[in-house]
Amino acid sequence: MKSQASTQVWQENRGKIRTNRGGWRIGEAIYNCGYSMMDDLVGQKSFFQTLILNVTGKLPSEAMAKWFEASFICLSWPDSRIWCNQNGSLLGTTNGSPTAAIAAGILSADSRMYGPGSITGGAEFIVRALKWFKQGMTPLEIINKELASTHTKPGAKPVIVGYARPIATGDERVEAMEKVTQELGFSEGEHLQLAFKIHTTLAEHYQENMNYVGYVTAFLVDQGYSVKDIHRIYSTWVHSGVHACYAEANDNVEGSFLPLACEDIDYVGAPARELPKDINS
Repeated sequence: MKSQASTQVWQENRGKIRTNRGGWRIGEAIYNCGYSMMDDLVGQKSFFQTLILNVTGKLPSEAMAKWFEASFICLSWPDSRIWCNQNGSLLGTTNGSPTAAIAAGILSADSRMYGPGSITGGAEFIVRALKWFKQGMTPLEIINKELASTHTKPGAKPVIVGYARPIATGDERVEAMEKVTQELGFSEGEHLQLAFKIHTTLAEHYQENMNYVGYVTAFLVDQGYSVKDIHRIYSTWVHSGVHACYAEANDNVEGSFLPLACEDIDYVGAPARELPKDINS
């Protein structure tokens, strides 16, 4: 039944492009989700309002767009030690194109363990946790139930997406975004309230804290954004830092970013051998 339905859909769309998002009607307008881009969006709405419109099909408020913009500033730092930024630096020092550098940086951050992919796990957890909370579970019971379903080793620190940080304890970005949230007039919804309860419980029992992903996902689910929406919006979150590292490396002497000398390479392959002088021998 499923394959027949799929075949029918494929046949109906064969040689056609169908869209509800919009498009360019030559001589009339460029439409985007019912808006004329030149008349309704350019100079009228911000880049982030337009970005969210493109992703979700819904135009966010100015305050919501400002919140998203602030959240993106938190996410991408001009530090070439960070793996995705380092790709940008390496492309810059070898005189690669900025497009290749930014694309490489974004792709290297595409993982469920870190970067934009962790957004999915964080959003899925807090949605799941609120259901358990409404069923009568305490924050500690929620934590233990979540840990029982993951591959956390006995005696090790808990690994819950959105509530751990590999290098430092705590997350300065949570405090920064909480300030933005309050200044823009947003209130704490039920997911964010629970996220703080889980944060307090984790800190008490496991010395772990809510991180940026935990805060952002809880807040955005409260604002009505789906897990897919959130992941799509943040899919390129590292690009600003990659831009910075590419530009710096590209402006410096070519090849001067992390250059390697022959003696820096620990070769463990076959030993050197003499090549025959006569290629026919």
